[in-house]
Amino acid sequence: MIRILYVIENIFFGGGERAFSQIINGLDKKKYQIYVACLPGGVFEEEIKGSAKILPFDLRNRFNLVNIYRLAKIMKEHHIQLVHSQAGRGGFFVRVAARKAGIAGVVSTVAMPVEGFDVGLLRRGIYIGLDRFSEKFVDKFIVVSEALRRTLNQKHKISPEKIVKIHNGVELNEYKPDLNLAPAFRKELDIDNNAILIGTIGRLTWQKGLPYFIQAAKKVLDTQSNVRFLVVGEGEKKKELEGLVKDLAIENRVIFTGFRKDVKSALGALDVFVLPSIREGQPLILLEAMAMGKPIVATDIEGVNEILEDGKTGALIPSANSSALAEAIVGMLQESKKTEEMGKLARSTVMDKFNIQDKVKEHQRLYEAIIA
Repeated sequence: MIRILYVIENIFFGGGERAFSQIINGLDKKKYQIYVACLPGGVFEEEIKGSAKILPFDLRNRFNLVNIYRLAKIMKEHHIQLVHSQAGRGGFFVRVAARKAGIAGVVSTVAMPVEGFDVGLLRRGIYIGLDRFSEKFVDKFIVVSEALRRTLNQKHKISPEKIVKIHNGVELNEYKPDLNLAPAFRKELDIDNNAILIGTIGRLTWQKGLPYFIQAAKKVLDTQSNVRFLVVGEGEKKKELEGLVKDLAIENRVIFTGFRKDVKSALGALDVFVLPSIREGQPLILLEAMAMGKPIVATDIEGVNEILEDGKTGALIPSANSSALAEAIVGMLQESKKTEEMGKLARSTVMDKFNIQDKVKEHQRLYEAIIA
């Protein structure tokens, strides 16, 4: 059996944690002995506890060099053959620790390069320096989009042979259009079944472009009466967004649900899904919305326009543009037959290209090639 260690910060449960849990749960347990170094407790551990041995590990102190020795000790004690981490603030510790422990294979998934982090210039400079130094210890980088492949190759000067593109995937048997989830979800939030519900789901961070969603909501409400807006997720921008809703006097039309585990129910209740992001790697929530056949309005940015085709599987609009966003939402509401066809084609696209079972197999083939 291949003894593999996954390392992740998992301070919250977002797209990176979800993607790792999919891989961990999907790997062939006859071939892999799986260990996971992460913060104990919380949603991530709950998602993977039946598939892996949890090794409590705290990476929140990003400048504690003792983490290198602690990780190296874990790798040696459990005779780890391959380490897989998500690049970022904790990636430096993992890569250096693996080198120190003499690990045969080091894999790093890059969904967002450190230069894209929302931190001060000094901290960003430190992160970039540590990232560049430790990249030489990585055997293979996994990227989730063609744009990220170009970034690693052209800006980070990593050779093409070391970069492997594996898209994110979705569980097609769980995310499907015929799930009757809307009534219970709407009842819980006191939303009339006849109301048009437009929503977005994700971390409430600057990258998600949520102020433009709120501003677009105001513009839509100026012309549409039977519409409600939903913001699902937690994050540091929540108070700021709630303040904007209050300033625009639309508090009775916008609902903040906080973090929800039942993403399928939230998606099922929506009439239109909106992704107003400014920057993305490759958003899992977009794939999930496509799998459920939802009408989708999203920003025309790298990582999104590689998945969604404008006018065919959804509507792509310029980022940071609330007027364009509002216009596209109203267009979706007015062309129900066309949007229904878009939803069907979006579902078909995910079935062909983004089945999670295929993505897990791609990871397994990569792992086995590295070990061999």
